[in-house]
Amino acid sequence: MFHFHSFSIRKDRTVHPMRKVYSDILTKIKQGQPAAIMTTLPKDGGKAEKKIFTNQEDVPASYKDILASGKPTVIREAGSDIFIEPVQPKDRLIILGGGHIAMPLVKFASEIGFSVTICDDRPAFANEGRFPQAERVICETFDDCFDKLEVSEFDYVVIITRGHRHDTLCLRKLLSLPETFYLGMIGSKRRVEGVKEMLIEEGFDQDRIQRIFTPIGLSIGAVTPEEISISILAQIIKEKRLGRPDHRPVQCSDLDPEVIKALAGQTSASCSVVTVMSSKGSVPRGPGAKMIVFPDRTIIGSIGGGCSESDVIWDAMNIIGTGRHLIKNIDLTGDVAESEGMVCGGIMEVLVEDYTQL
Repeated sequence: MFHFHSFSIRKDRTVHPMRKVYSDILTKIKQGQPAAIMTTLPKDGGKAEKKIFTNQEDVPASYKDILASGKPTVIREAGSDIFIEPVQPKDRLIILGGGHIAMPLVKFASEIGFSVTICDDRPAFANEGRFPQAERVICETFDDCFDKLEVSEFDYVVIITRGHRHDTLCLRKLLSLPETFYLGMIGSKRRVEGVKEMLIEEGFDQDRIQRIFTPIGLSIGAVTPEEISISILAQIIKEKRLGRPDHRPVQCSDLDPEVIKALAGQTSASCSVVTVMSSKGSVPRGPGAKMIVFPDRTIIGSIGGGCSESDVIWDAMNIIGTGRHLIKNIDLTGDVAESEGMVCGGIMEVLVEDYTQL
């Protein structure tokens, strides 16, 4: 659901408007709600205007497909370009069981952008010291933990408890709740087939049971906990990107939440923001990637490194304090890119905006 608020880059405001934009976006991400930024960019390079959508009903009809796709998109109009950046909250991965597979699974899942919740009934296996990358660690019985989890249809759930009895208990609980987007359970084919048959006999929905991913993970011959974790995440990514078309939009942007956090809390008097608007061919970062550039040439975030960044950093430094914007094409197909040792061969269109606290 999307509402919208409008902010123009003006000198007579006490609250810096771009900071307000990113602060509101960060709030929506933390609340687990979708949002979008629409930036109107006059073709004369003048003052930009931003609108935040937080309610789908307020989104213009012509933009709803873009928001549904989850992909940053540029719309070319006569006097301006319209840049729309959908922002989806982090997908939540719930891991039931804090054993040896859970440790690399939490680490890898957090690194690819999941908000990870881990649950186990043993204090030695459910603590922040064991899982520092998890956003939430719950030490509770598997019978009672679901009251705290508040499982939704958008969650991804992995059952890897320490035994058959606990796995089956978790599965019963989950089958009594709204169906999650992904549900996988560890175990041998023979054992999990027995569990399925038992649950069907108990009256649970047979079609839903057949949609459970078990044995869990893609079949890649995984042996070690790390390899098994990779096989599980590979299966989750496959379902996330190629799964049910009726699921809510996934994050197709190359957005770095840490850059959004930095922009929301930015107190420096002078800096600029670089955003990848579109790309063709093979490029180091996709649409939505952002980088903050300061007058001393320090940066937060990245649009790919190498020559893709070095050229635009000078433009970003020069635009600081002007109140203007610049759209620039970075060509990675020619001799310069090859001499820099870059294997990419595409073109990136980037937006450079002044972020000065005027």
